[in-house]
Amino acid sequence: MSSASSSRPSLARELLDLLASMRFAIALLSVICIASVIGTVLRQSEPMGNYINQFGPFWAEVFGKLGLYTVYSAPWFLVILAFLVISTSLCVLRNTPKILADLKNYKEGVREQSLQAHHHKAIAELPSNPQMALAEIGSTLTALGWKARVQQREHGTMIAARRGASNKLGYIAAHSAIVLILIGGVLDGNAMVRLAMWLQGKEIFDGAGFIADIKPEHRLSAANPSFRGNVSVPEKQRQGIAVLSLPNGVVLQDLPFDIELKKFSVEYYDTGMPKSFASDIVIHDGGTRREATVKVNEPVIHNGLAIYQSSFEDGGSQLQLQLLPLTGGKPVPLAGRVGTKTGVGELTLELDGLRVINVENMADNGAGNTSGADVRKVDLGERLSKHLGSGAKGDKAKSLQNVGPSFSYKLRDAAGQAREFNNYMVPVALDGQRLFLAGVRESASENFRYLRMPVDENDRLDGWLRLRHALGDAGLREAAARAYARSATPPTQPKMQEQLQTTALRALTLFSGAATTASNGDDTKGGLPALSQFIERDVPETEHARVSEVLLRILNGSLFELHQLARARDGLAPAVVNEATQAFMTQAVLSLSDSLYYPAPMLVQMDSFEQVQASVFQVARAPGQKLVYLGAVLLIIGVFAMLYVKERRLWVWIAPSADTASSQVRMAMSSTRESPDNATLFAQLKAVLLKEMQ
Repeated sequence: MSSASSSRPSLARELLDLLASMRFAIALLSVICIASVIGTVLRQSEPMGNYINQFGPFWAEVFGKLGLYTVYSAPWFLVILAFLVISTSLCVLRNTPKILADLKNYKEGVREQSLQAHHHKAIAELPSNPQMALAEIGSTLTALGWKARVQQREHGTMIAARRGASNKLGYIAAHSAIVLILIGGVLDGNAMVRLAMWLQGKEIFDGAGFIADIKPEHRLSAANPSFRGNVSVPEKQRQGIAVLSLPNGVVLQDLPFDIELKKFSVEYYDTGMPKSFASDIVIHDGGTRREATVKVNEPVIHNGLAIYQSSFEDGGSQLQLQLLPLTGGKPVPLAGRVGTKTGVGELTLELDGLRVINVENMADNGAGNTSGADVRKVDLGERLSKHLGSGAKGDKAKSLQNVGPSFSYKLRDAAGQAREFNNYMVPVALDGQRLFLAGVRESASENFRYLRMPVDENDRLDGWLRLRHALGDAGLREAAARAYARSATPPTQPKMQEQLQTTALRALTLFSGAATTASNGDDTKGGLPALSQFIERDVPETEHARVSEVLLRILNGSLFELHQLARARDGLAPAVVNEATQAFMTQAVLSLSDSLYYPAPMLVQMDSFEQVQASVFQVARAPGQKLVYLGAVLLIIGVFAMLYVKERRLWVWIAPSADTASSQVRMAMSSTRESPDNATLFAQLKAVLLKEMQ
């Protein structure tokens, strides 16, 4: 029984020794470093769909269970962090008394015979008697910065001196710094927010909606000791609630004051990137009112809370829009505000944002017309894989220009599926031609693909839209085919007119998509892909190139006649046959083809807007910040002391020689780290103390 009881303290002692050992702390620190590498390489707090696309469903779920998507707030990471704090603290507590005691110990009790065992040692005769030699050596050591202690013995005097004692203090400073930085990081991290949620009985909100509609069980009180969240405040409005982002959703944080945004100002570089931005704010704290300006890297501190200028966004700009049906019908005016949604038929239009400045690279690079706008250069024998062209330029020489405002929106169907759109307000000059750009993408991880529509003679979209409507009119297509056949038939061969009319009508019908029947998963809806499919299916391979050229020439002529008929129907004069009209028709062929694959029944065009800016502030209460700063200072001091300050000890034994008028002096030096400069220093000491030549 006594044996068993005596073994328990030894086990506890072993565990304590393990926790307080430097090897255990270094092992924990290594694990944390590896975890930090994972947290750096693997993007944190991304939507789960992004991880599924990257790793697949199985591994995405496994990594999620391990907490690799939120490494720094994962329970296992916090547990390792806690053990590292305990281990390092125990190391400091265990070794600090020994270090402090060693600072007072000059080891003057060493035996004079042991001095011979040191690497750096010397012996000499001084002409002075022991008392005079003691005084001379003591004053010299003091002048050289050595602290000394003297011990009188029966046969002589021992001088024990030391220099660089702060080397040991560097150990305490560096290890204490690690503890302070870790504690400060935890105090300012998500762990304290989760603790506050647990104490206050709050839950994470993972839905969508306005802040005012979120229930109280998702809101933390203003007394929360540590948080860091974002506050979005539109101009001329005020807000007193911050949004704290967590891996699985958000939680709201009530602030002890409201922030009112009086004015937001921003300056831009030539590239369109923000150069500087600042917010003039008013802090409403109870009955007090404080005006201040928040700039980037210049926060405002109010009652211990720091208000940083984080970013800016749209604050609910008012947009005047037009819904332009692609298949026919009159434009429908619509007024909307960014951040709201409205029903459009069976779809829901969600207005997401307004971007007033768009700086793009408009360099031509001397490449001429590389956009593929000349349909005569399109190889219809090659299947088209992408129907909407990119709106971006190449990455050669740059010519940056502001191409005007754009706005983004989503169209969501009844099943909740949405596509994102980005349309420019004014035409953009590309490859020497002015085009309206309408972008679309299926998800946020993709780049926008742009439908490029040429302007008409009035620099508007009406001409292209008129031609797009006419393409869907079977009667106009037949009339256009007849008009083309009439104009293209040689006078000497009148019998060709009927054949040309049939071919032109077939080309227009295929191009419009009216004759397309999707089968076997084929997604061809018309346009140039439909003509390509027709040639591949019905024309011998040896004839593909020739038939492609003939069919495109007929299509171009027929579309021009369709354009003239559409203008006549609207009471407009015929288009003048010139270079501008030819450029319009050339680009119109491609954009008409692309428009058949545009995933919306209408275009949304912005006529005007009234911009409202919103400033995004980061509001933080960080009690651990001062601990981190203090830890950083201690870490610098500690590392400097341990690396650049060497502790050296010097012993000088003074004994009377056979001739009492002189003294025999024996000297030795030791250092915590051996280096070449130790030999140099000892040689200098010999020269000064023992009067030896170097």
